[in-house]
Amino acid sequence: MSERASAGATGLVEQVRQRATAGEAPRRAAGWRSAVAPVAVLVVLAALPYVSVPLPGVLPGLVNSPGSMQLLALCLVFGGVALSYDLLFGRTGLLSFGHALFVAAGSYTAALALARPGVGLGVAVGIAVVVGVVLPLVVGAVALRVTGIAFAMVTLAFAQAGSILVLRNPGGLTGGEEGLPLNRDGLPDLLVGVVNAPYRYWLALAYLALCWAVVAWLVRSRAGHVWAAVRENPERVAVLGLSVYRSQLLAVLVGGLLGTLGGVAHLLVVGGATPSLTTSELTLGLLVMVVLGGAGSRWGAVVGGVLYTYLDNRLLELAGSDTVAGLPAVLRVPLSEPTFVLGALFIAVVFFAPGGLVGLVRRRRAPTA
Repeated sequence: MSERASAGATGLVEQVRQRATAGEAPRRAAGWRSAVAPVAVLVVLAALPYVSVPLPGVLPGLVNSPGSMQLLALCLVFGGVALSYDLLFGRTGLLSFGHALFVAAGSYTAALALARPGVGLGVAVGIAVVVGVVLPLVVGAVALRVTGIAFAMVTLAFAQAGSILVLRNPGGLTGGEEGLPLNRDGLPDLLVGVVNAPYRYWLALAYLALCWAVVAWLVRSRAGHVWAAVRENPERVAVLGLSVYRSQLLAVLVGGLLGTLGGVAHLLVVGGATPSLTTSELTLGLLVMVVLGGAGSRWGAVVGGVLYTYLDNRLLELAGSDTVAGLPAVLRVPLSEPTFVLGALFIAVVFFAPGGLVGLVRRRRAPTA
């Protein structure tokens, strides 16, 4: 690389860094909010298992009841998975239709490992981490040879191959359409049983906190600034001597690894590996989560993932309730289809809040000229 190209590449990264810094100036002007708010939210969420308060219509029982803890844990897991997907879509501009492959790989790898006699949770997680590094590297190395919609189609092909493999149930390993139950012999006692639902909730919260910390550190690093530059103008980045391929491969690697860990967390929360994790519908759901909350924003990805998962589960219960059954047909028919309600919400956000729910809140708080 010539000195002029090197200086130009450094200048581009510096411009992106300065632009990101300028964009974050209002948040820094708010002072304590950007630093204290995540910690405060984490403390509040960590205390929920001690809250014995009913929330009729919001949660299926008391806040700390097993059913509520299960639902909240699932929401937190998908908040973290959405954050991992946002590294690709929101931060780097990569539209991947294969992120479900990484989540499913984590879930099925850990389940298969725990099914072996003498294998504990630590070993199973270690094996899943190895898979979570190798698989994204392979998928990224192949898919990133093309760009745009071609990249999306290649990642979709990988995900479909994984889904077919799981459903074919080779050697009886994956359980086919029935999924793979979790062997609890190798798990700590605190993660087994209905009464220990709070511990699984804290596990999901720890996974979300890990994803938040990793993403927060990366987006402020040089790699994060290069990702932003690639998202805005990959051609200019390439001309100035920076490797677009390597920076995008790093995003696929980190996002895939965090997604794989999300699959492990999902396995422990749900109690089994389900084939629904292998479908492209999950990746499309992740895309909706990120856009719903706000692409390129940590709060947006988490809020979108939690809200989408919550509505997906609660609307399904609402659809079969007597309340909906007694409504006029004009209301009963759409409310009995959760996907219709979620789709309508997604369309409304795209039209009226293009920056997502978090972007809408920020615009309302921004001072008017």
